Amino acid sequence: MCYNLRVMTEETQTILVHYHEIALKGKNRPVFLEQLAQNLKAAVSDLGKARVRRMTGRLQFQLDGTVSWETLRKRLGMVFGVANFLPAYRVEPSIEAMQEAIGRSVAGRTFESFRVTAKRADKTFPLTSPEINRQVGGYVKAQTGVRVDLENPELTIYLEVLPGEAFFAFERYPGPGGLPVGVSGRVVALLSGGIDSPVASYRMMKRGCRVLFVHFHGQPYLSRASAEKAEELANLLTRYQYRSRLYLVPFGEVQREVVLGVPAPYRVVLYRRLMIRIAEKIAAQERAKALVTGDSLGQVASQTLENLAVVGQSASGGLALFRPLIGMDKDEITAQAQAIGTYEISIQPDQDCCQLFIPKRPATRTTVEVIERVEERLGVERLVKMALEKIEVKEFRFPGGIEDRG
Repeated sequence: MCYNLRVMTEETQTILVHYHEIALKGKNRPVFLEQLAQNLKAAVSDLGKARVRRMTGRLQFQLDGTVSWETLRKRLGMVFGVANFLPAYRVEPSIEAMQEAIGRSVAGRTFESFRVTAKRADKTFPLTSPEINRQVGGYVKAQTGVRVDLENPELTIYLEVLPGEAFFAFERYPGPGGLPVGVSGRVVALLSGGIDSPVASYRMMKRGCRVLFVHFHGQPYLSRASAEKAEELANLLTRYQYRSRLYLVPFGEVQREVVLGVPAPYRVVLYRRLMIRIAEKIAAQERAKALVTGDSLGQVASQTLENLAVVGQSASGGLALFRPLIGMDKDEITAQAQAIGTYEISIQPDQDCCQLFIPKRPATRTTVEVIERVEERLGVERLVKMALEKIEVKEFRFPGGIEDRG
């Protein structure tokens, strides 16, 4: 099936995009709708010129040219802020025009049962939604002889009546919901090569945040496998926000100095506190308002309540620290990773810096007082500066590719 604006002669083919949360935003709604319109256009920028028009409680989306419906469906189905969308046909807003247009469209279809689901956004229209259902349904039944089934129909006819126009459709596809990326500001996510942090990043995008990524790798003591996996994950996640930036931080030398100067049980917590401090510097440069991690309470030794509190205490400068997975278990996180497409990348073997210089028995109940005494001897600011001096930056675009910034 191809999506083509010129396939119909008497009715105009278009796509109706419905949103949900945005409708609750009151005076800020135009800002959210404008961002959603921009994101819809960005999602298909390589497929043709898109036009988006605001309508009562929905958007009208049109794309010049011809493209496979499967391709277009996948693109629109990944745009945050979209509740659902329908490939629809525009007709005159009269009951006679709607009956005749729908009658022509169903004439070539084979179905055993149907129902009509009408929404009357134009309250001046002389018929209520139930009355539209009955009149259009009665017409279709008389034309086709097919029975009406309100509970489990084989075909649903969606009908929407707006001021000055009406639309009908036969399929409705789900969107991801949430808020359009860009309306909630910037955050910096610590992106490991594992399963959790890509899901945490995705969930922040769904709340309207533009996510910048920071990945810590084990060079010069480990290969680039971890960094390459992070690039692959960032590239995939860019499909949901259209442009991304990834900071690759060499962490091997920092870890080596921690090993030389810190008792083994405290190293894991100290590594994480250093990562937070480094990510904070990047966030300040990017004017981001929060840091994001993939922590899940109790999942590993570094994620006990005590250790999470000590790691969180290292964040300063007014930045929030978000842990969107904190109450999820591994099965829930894995299921979402599979749904968004990051799981197969995350389970590929690599040389993660988190496994470098890791003690056999890390402390599970550290305290701020103990860690701060250790940090005083270590020279934390020097280590942070050392890591920042050797950062690589990668830019991502969707549709597009990867670009080095040095």
